[in-house]
Formats: sequence, C-alpha cells, structure tokens
Amino acid sequence: MVTISNHSLVNQFIIIGFPDFYGAQGILFGLLSIIYIFTLSGNVTIITLICTHHQLHVPLYLFVAILSFLEIWYTAVTIPKMLTNLLNEKLISYIGCMLQIYFFHCLGAAETFLLTAMAFDRYMAICNPLRYPSIMTIPCCFQMAACCWVIGFFGPLTQIILLSRLSFCGPNKVEHIFCDFIPLMKLACSDSSLNVTVNFTINSFLLFLAFTCIILSYIKIISAVLKIKTTEGRKKAFSTCVAHLTVVFLFFVSVSFMYVRLTKQSSINYDRMMAVIYSVLTPMCNPIIYSLRNREIREILRKKMNALF
Repeated sequence: MVTISNHSLVNQFIIIGFPDFYGAQGILFGLLSIIYIFTLSGNVTIITLICTHHQLHVPLYLFVAILSFLEIWYTAVTIPKMLTNLLNEKLISYIGCMLQIYFFHCLGAAETFLLTAMAFDRYMAICNPLRYPSIMTIPCCFQMAACCWVIGFFGPLTQIILLSRLSFCGPNKVEHIFCDFIPLMKLACSDSSLNVTVNFTINSFLLFLAFTCIILSYIKIISAVLKIKTTEGRKKAFSTCVAHLTVVFLFFVSVSFMYVRLTKQSSINYDRMMAVIYSVLTPMCNPIIYSLRNREIREILRKKMNALF
C-alpha cells in the first residue's frame, strides 16, 4: 500500500480469474494456450498469404490483413496475462492494470471502426463498381486504417483518466479474468457514478455510430444485390460480405452486452463468459471465418496444403 492525499491506495491487484476451475488449472492453461497459438498462427498465416500474393493486394484483403494484425495485438494484451494467472502469478501492478485496460479498449475501438471501414469498402465495391477502383485505392485503404487506429488510441482516454482519479483503499481482488473498467469500479472507495455514466455514453455512442454505418451500408448493399438479374451474380456479390457480417455480429453483440450498461452491478460469471467470447473466442474465429468464406484465400491455402502434403 502507498499513501496519497490521506487515502490508502492499492498499488497492486489480484486477478481472480476462473475460480470455478481451480481444480482444473492445468487443463484450462493447456486449452487457452492452444487457442492462443491457433489465433496467432491463423492471423500470421492470413497476413503472410495476403502480403506474398499479388492478386490479393486489393482493399478487401488488405483490410483483412490489417484486421488480423490488430487481432494479434488485441489478444496479446490479455491472453498471456491470463496464462500467467493460471500459473498462480495473479498479481498485477496498479500501472500495469491501467495499461492493460487502456490498450485493450483502444485496440477494441480500433477494431470497431476498422469493421466499419470494411463495410464501406463492400458498399463501394457493390454499389459503385465503376468508381470503386478510383476511390478505394491502396493509399486510401491504408489512410482509412490509420484513422481507425488513431481514433482507437484516443477513444478510451477520458474513461482511463476518470478511472485513475478513483481511490482504491479496500479490497484489491479483481473479480474478472483481466483488468477492466467495471470490475475495477466495483473496488473503488470513492464515488464512481460519473465513471459509469461516461462509460455508458462513450461506449453507446461509438458502438451506435459504427453499427449504424454498417447497417446503412448493408441496406444499400442488399438493395443493389437484389437488382442483379442472375442468381450466380447475386451469390457472388453477397459472398464477399458474409465473412465480414459474421465477424461484425460476433464482435458487436458480445461487446454491447458487456459494455453498454448504466450500472456496474452484474453477474460475475456473466461478465467472465462475455469476456471470454470477445477477447478469446472471437479473435480465434476470425482467421477461420475469413479463410473459409473467401474463395481466393481458400484456394491459396488449398494449393499450399497440397504442396506440403
């Protein structure tokens, strides 16, 4: 403990993790390690394939590569610490906890807007095919991705500043699988009602803005696809959107159920379950979704596998 302004502040936290699995820590460690290795290898494979095959150097696949790169860092913020927690290294410093929250949420915000940019790319490709090559150039693609990263890194600053102003002078056990806003606010000795309101407002605004843009894009896309005369043409046009829609659904649903709330009180097991979905399972599924739903990536993977075996 350290003393600042007559308040005894906690200088480290204990992350409780998965208390219901205390008898199976080894099994859980092995399972989580396999998932993490699969997530890393899957995303690295997608990035490598897209970077080394010239026919994939188009905005659709460049956005997929950038998303995979983001997912690598997104999982690196939480999963390695979860693994060390399972080895009974449950302590995390106050600064480490704040940094984990900041980077987890700024990368999450960046992913939110990157998925929105990918929806805009599909809208331009299907609804404005003649103008698409001149508008969605490679430099434009990277500029849009850079904007998503910049907005993401500024997104959670207000929430982090407000969280850092709270006093933590009592229990230091974080009832979660990693450091996050809501579990930490539950431990605060000072009033956190402003934090709850600000969190709700910012999270709701960002998710509503991004999801509205995605929905409007796909309304236009569906309208354009239905005007295509041939069944094969409609199927081909919409097939490029299925993978993106699946990822959007998994990400937005889990994040919305976790962060769009006007209270810090909730079921601990519910929070853990939602955290596992959006921080572990969704990043693991993304490489599978994009490799299986994109014909070009699927064909390249098949040729590589045939060459190996």
